[in-house]
Amino acid sequence: MSEARQRLDKWLWFARFARTRSMAARLVADGHVRVNGMRAQAPAKAVHCGDVLTVAAPHGTMLVRILDLGERRGGAPEAQRLYEPVGEALDP
Repeated sequence: MSEARQRLDKWLWFARFARTRSMAARLVADGHVRVNGMRAQAPAKAVHCGDVLTVAAPHGTMLVRILDLGERRGGAPEAQRLYEPVGEALDP
């Protein structure tokens, strides 16, 4: 993929919404992720900076805007620079 987009499952893993990339792919495949209000159909869906994601993870539901595409899975502070919260997080 080009520098302007990234696979959804990879971005979720880099941003630490899932512990493994396969868990991130499962989140998408099970219908727990929306991109710009539309349910993501495949883990390979391309995401871009500015897209808004709704992620219904086991630890809660978050609405976030993508600020940057990751290059690696780093620590929590590095992961949090990839997105900004939009609104309040919802408990499961």
